Amino acid sequence: MNTPLIALLLLAAAPPPQKAKELAAQKQWEELYLAFAAASPSDYPEAQRPGVAAPLLKGCEALLAEDAVMAYSLGERAVAFQETSGALRCLAKSALKTDQRASAEEALRKGLEQFPKDGAFGLELGRLLLQDEDTTAAIATLERVPAKTKEAKEARKLIQNARAKEKEAGAARGEVERLEKRLNGEEDTRTAKGTQGDGDVRTASLSYESSVTKDGMRVRANRRFSIRYFSSDRDFGQRAEYEGQVVSALEDAYDFTLRTLGRAREQQLEVVLYTSEEFSSHMGAVFAAQVAGLYRNNAIRLNDAAQMTPQNRATLVHEYVHAALDEICPEGGGALPRWFNEGMAEYLQWRFQKVDGPPRALRDRMRSAAKQGMLPTMSVMNSRALITLSDPAVAYAASAMAVQELVRLGGMEKLLGFVQSVNGAASFESALQSTYDRDFAALDKAVHTALSGR
Repeated sequence: MNTPLIALLLLAAAPPPQKAKELAAQKQWEELYLAFAAASPSDYPEAQRPGVAAPLLKGCEALLAEDAVMAYSLGERAVAFQETSGALRCLAKSALKTDQRASAEEALRKGLEQFPKDGAFGLELGRLLLQDEDTTAAIATLERVPAKTKEAKEARKLIQNARAKEKEAGAARGEVERLEKRLNGEEDTRTAKGTQGDGDVRTASLSYESSVTKDGMRVRANRRFSIRYFSSDRDFGQRAEYEGQVVSALEDAYDFTLRTLGRAREQQLEVVLYTSEEFSSHMGAVFAAQVAGLYRNNAIRLNDAAQMTPQNRATLVHEYVHAALDEICPEGGGALPRWFNEGMAEYLQWRFQKVDGPPRALRDRMRSAAKQGMLPTMSVMNSRALITLSDPAVAYAASAMAVQELVRLGGMEKLLGFVQSVNGAASFESALQSTYDRDFAALDKAVHTALSGR
């Protein structure tokens, strides 16, 4: 291939900054996005990147009120080229308008760290945390709003309201603790009803009952879940608060899966919660460093679960989907291809987190892998554990995007019916072809197209 042709191809892949300025001047926002959707900032000298970022930001701000989806796309590209305060603010605003809370939180956290004197980041992130009822974190974030900024007055007002609610919640929790002590006999939460010799609770009720196993694990169980954890020196009040958070997270996982997928697990599911040290001790340090949780043998095991963080709640949804698929699929979840099983869990986790795809940094890695012909295919991931691949995060995201394509083609109800009809991994691709008129290669192509922005 001759040198001029190579130069033309490079130019096609990386439009010049002047092109961005021209399209922005003409307010051709969609053309601007399409021109730079697949462009990688690494293709440009660092000095040229602001020349691309500024027109993209201009488009984000111009479309924020009338087309939040395109505004988000332009904002995401602007941040990729240059993480300015304005670009991060516009990305966060457009993410919230399109119900992508996780992306908004990511942009706000990044802005708070990089631009601490800009009060908008602390104020808006504090609001999000208050909506998530994470009062302690919200107060700490709002306190970072500089006193001399225009956002300071609103931040102080929110802090006062948050502290008042925190005080009320503390009083209510104290009353609940006193009531539980009286009902359960001081601090002994063990109940005789429904227990067996090892301390396990077997109940057909949706009300939770408590016990302690011989090895010192506390158990809280109802018909849907059997929750197990080591007390880790928690006192009664701390145990009550922790168990309440876990129960809330699991009920959310159940309700979300039933509402979104159309089916939830019917059999009781064991959920074992570990600190990071406990998980490492039980599962091995190497494995513990790689996974946030796993579902195996009718049990979810959650790593680093000393606190029920938003990420832990999302991981519980991911693993709960595996548990549900294990029941829904006639031959069990193990009969499904690895990419499909993990892709379903990852895609529904995205839905739970109110995002429509992988985060920007991961998407950039996927685009790079696709350009180099290294993006894992559905055939490669058909039987291999995704965690064994060179970049597991890319594999999980590619699998989720393939599932997202199936949802686009027929909706969740059709996908649920498809799962219920699958009779094993060997016939999966033929079932896919007959139901969706797609094979693995077609799904690979759909993922590449989605990554390119076309």
